[in-house]
Order: sequence, then structure tokens, then C-alpha cells
Amino acid sequence: MIVSGNNVATRAAKEATTSIPIVMANNGLPVETGLVASLAHPGGNVTGVVQDTGPELQGKRLGLLKEIAPRISRVAWFGSKLAWERDPSRQYVQAVARSLGVTLFHAESQPPDFTPAFAAVTRERADAIFVTGSPENNNNRRTIVEFAAQKRLPASYLVREAVQDGGLMSYGVSLGDAWRRIAEYVDRILKGAKPADLPVEQATKFELVINLKTAKALGLTIPSSLLARADEVIQ
Repeated sequence: MIVSGNNVATRAAKEATTSIPIVMANNGLPVETGLVASLAHPGGNVTGVVQDTGPELQGKRLGLLKEIAPRISRVAWFGSKLAWERDPSRQYVQAVARSLGVTLFHAESQPPDFTPAFAAVTRERADAIFVTGSPENNNNRRTIVEFAAQKRLPASYLVREAVQDGGLMSYGVSLGDAWRRIAEYVDRILKGAKPADLPVEQATKFELVINLKTAKALGLTIPSSLLARADEVIQ
């Protein structure tokens, strides 16, 4: 069996074999990208849990950042050039930004070299950072967190680990819950189930994590209503 961590890995695995079961663990838009025939009837040897539930999640994340830091007006979208040009979530987030009175601009990340993105943040006078959930950004999250702290900029992340590392806030799928469900897929397939017969699931549990220490360092007061909604508040 193969457990694949993103769309690129899943596609490579699918091209390499049509018989070994493949369980998706961190994928998005599997139907649109041709990884499965449909969510209900994936067909072939690929199934699993989709953690990218659509652009609405990203739009809500920007809204939460604005709620935490209401004065922001220029937000750097931290991601690759390809994602900026083709990711439908970016277009949705940009529409949400306009409705919030926020200008969203591209700070192109080229991991492991984040110099171009950091330069864009400074050059364009960003007052906040919206970090996409790409594997590269997640793997280098401490570099981004340290830059945001140095520049005293509020930043939004997709994974809670970034907030545990000192980031301001995150909103996204509960990875712990998603991986437990992925383990269930692995168990069922090892017991004889066929991937083609196992519907692809979309993650349903989301979590908001806020770092109060970082908020204080940035001079931000988190609304009590938002703290009450948070799944975890790091002191």
C-alpha cells in the first residue's frame, strides 16, 4: 500500500502502479485533477481523505485574520506563482479580500529561498501575511514565523503547528482527526476492501488556534467572542 502526502505524490504513485492501493492523505480537488473518477465512486486504486475542502475555508481564514487584526489593509498572499495563477482558492480569497476592504497581493515563495517573498512583503508595505498551506510553506513554517515576528506582522496559517511555533493564528482541517480517518482506510484495505469501492471522504473537523503571546507582542487584543470560538488558545 502507498499513503500519499499530496497531489504530486498521488499522481506519481498512480502513474507507477494500477494495482497497489493508494490512500490519499493530504490532497485537494482529486476529481478535477483526474486522481479519481468521483468522490462517491473513485474507481481504480486511489481513495482516501481530502483535506482541501474548497475555497470557502481559505476565505473564512482571511476573515478571521481581519477579525483579529481589523486595521490590516494590505495582505501578502504567500505562495507559488503557479498557485497564484491557477488556484481557484486564491481567486475566491481575493474576492473575500475586496469585500473586507483589503488589497491582496502576491509574495512569491520559492522554497527553500524565501528571499523574493520577504522582499515583496517589505517592498509592497504589507501589514499582514496570508500563508498558503503548501507542503513547502508548512515544512519551512518556522522561517516564515520568524520573519513575521521580526517585521511585527500578523500572519494566518493553515496548520496549528505554525501557531505552536509562534505564529499568530491558524484555521484549517484538524490533521489529527484526518489522519485517524486515513488510518481507518488503511485498516479496511488491509482487511480486503478495494479502493474503488471506498468513497473519498472530505475532512469535516476544523480548528481555530490563536497564540495570545504573539498577539500581545503585536499589540493586538483578541475579541473575547473569538477566543470563545477557538479550539486552542496558546498562552
